[in-house]
Amino acid sequence: MQALLEKYLPNVVSDPQIFVDATIQTIYMTFWAAIFGGGLGLILGVILVVTRPGGLYENKTLFWILDKFVNLIRSIPFIILLALLAVITQFIVGTTIGAKAALVPLVATVIPFFARQVETALLEVDPGLIEAAQAMGLSRLGIICRVYLREGLVGIVRVSALTMISLIGLTAMAGAVGAGGLGDLAISQGYNRFENDVTFVATLLILILVFLSQFISNLIIKKISHQ
Repeated sequence: MQALLEKYLPNVVSDPQIFVDATIQTIYMTFWAAIFGGGLGLILGVILVVTRPGGLYENKTLFWILDKFVNLIRSIPFIILLALLAVITQFIVGTTIGAKAALVPLVATVIPFFARQVETALLEVDPGLIEAAQAMGLSRLGIICRVYLREGLVGIVRVSALTMISLIGLTAMAGAVGAGGLGDLAISQGYNRFENDVTFVATLLILILVFLSQFISNLIIKKISHQ
């Protein structure tokens, strides 16, 4: 086995630690971007639902502004957003290179993306449940927590998995411009040095992270669907 690995994956076998480090960096970027971006995106998604025409807190002006903001940020390619936010990234973390610096554009991208997904999931909640809750005298905040979020939980988990998969892909793209992680490893060492085995293994590790994210989300959906 060792002989086969040395024959077909010589650069991988010679320094396996770089893959461990790159995987940790990718998980670091994905986890923290998901925490901050997902949390803020969830809040923004709820606000979009309740301020839209006919919503619990109807505010057409605020809804129009937030709706156009989400569409605008989502329309900017991530690689361009990296450059646009360079000054802000430098101000917040003190550098524009590395996994920590990548968090700023990653969070900025995740917020509107996840907000739109959450909005879609919550709009699928049966309007009859909202009307019934209002008839029972439940407060608007109570309706948000006990009807929208509870009834839309499966949908939120489902779109969270989609966001995580997209986020892993974005970390690979961020790696191409010096953010570290598996994307950086695949490009800087694998592609630029013509070490195809490094590119192959880095890509395989990215796919494993994607499959794990999907597997975990499916388990969560199955669990909460039977409650």
